[in-house]
Amino acid sequence: MIIERIEFEGLKKTKESFLRYLIKTKEGNVVNFKTLNSDLERLNRLAGIAKATYQLTNDENRTTIAFSIVENFTIIPGVRVSQASDDSFSYRLSLFEFNLLGRNQIVGGFYAKNVFNSFGLYWEAPYAISNKWGIGVNYISNITREPIYQNNEEQIYKFNNPNASLYVLYEHNFHNNFQLGVKYSDERYERIEDLTILNLPEHIEEKRYSILSEYENNHINIDYQYIEGSRNQINLEYKTGMIDELSNTLLVRWDSERFYRIAKKGNLANRIRLAYSSFNGSEFAPFTIDNQLNLRGSGNIVDRHTGAITVNTEYRHTLFEKGWFVLQSNTFVDASAVRKPLATIENAFSTDGLNVYSGIGFRFIHKRIFNAVIRIDYGVRIAGDYNSSGITFGIGQYF
Repeated sequence: MIIERIEFEGLKKTKESFLRYLIKTKEGNVVNFKTLNSDLERLNRLAGIAKATYQLTNDENRTTIAFSIVENFTIIPGVRVSQASDDSFSYRLSLFEFNLLGRNQIVGGFYAKNVFNSFGLYWEAPYAISNKWGIGVNYISNITREPIYQNNEEQIYKFNNPNASLYVLYEHNFHNNFQLGVKYSDERYERIEDLTILNLPEHIEEKRYSILSEYENNHINIDYQYIEGSRNQINLEYKTGMIDELSNTLLVRWDSERFYRIAKKGNLANRIRLAYSSFNGSEFAPFTIDNQLNLRGSGNIVDRHTGAITVNTEYRHTLFEKGWFVLQSNTFVDASAVRKPLATIENAFSTDGLNVYSGIGFRFIHKRIFNAVIRIDYGVRIAGDYNSSGITFGIGQYF
């Protein structure tokens, strides 16, 4: 069967020329259902599309393929409210456009108040160069109140970290994507609460250069609020440093996610995260334990580490669905074992660094606005020595 015509129905903002440029199915080719279904998955992953389907019609051995598109609203404001590490009120306001120019480009920024003021600006165009090559750039001025731990005591620092990144994106095929980039950062720690019993410096500063790389293997199928399949992502960063506290290091993070549909209304989600820093000779460790990152209920930056094994499991169940609105319940277990700064190999990932939290939550979802998920979770400590319980609030699924 020869494809005589390809049509797109329901487009409002997304450019038809962009979709024709993106898909592998072309007019004049023989119908290939493997390619066609792969194109359908590709369309459903685009931020600007909530749901894509196709209908195939034949007329005297000539075929018309009509893609039916339900678009997402893609100008997304974000609000995140939490408690800062000094127990004050903190928030983060953001505004992003995920379908700039109708071509799946991302542009936006954020402003955050977390004791100090921070902001960031982003632009990413995954298909700016071709339907395989893209480019991205960002600038972040991040200033935070950071606890540094020594002998179970904490010293408070003001951490000022302005940084800029430039990277290229390459889509090898539908399931495999790569990034390669460079980053410059000016890291400065200034002691703001003097705990003289600790042997930590008053001020450190280092200009650091990084080479960044990322590989993603994506076999995710999305049907509105339901996700099925697997995704693996590996991030590598080699960061320079010439002082004892911030030396040269290789940072590695691997996320492995698996999603299962359970009956008609359930979704089981699992994530294993491995994090590792080759440099372990300083209390100024690169990774943290935090409500928003790994352990819901633990608190905000309650610990630092140079390596971790984290497991997050949650079951999402649709309680109510009508039109564009969905209400989901969420039951979760988060567990993490960490390598403390300066820990020897024998003491790495010991039971002293094991923490387990479990809890429940809710998801308020708008099906036709990209990533429009309001998330509230309440976690309770089952094992470990961080906070006994806490609420985590955010936009988007936890993972």
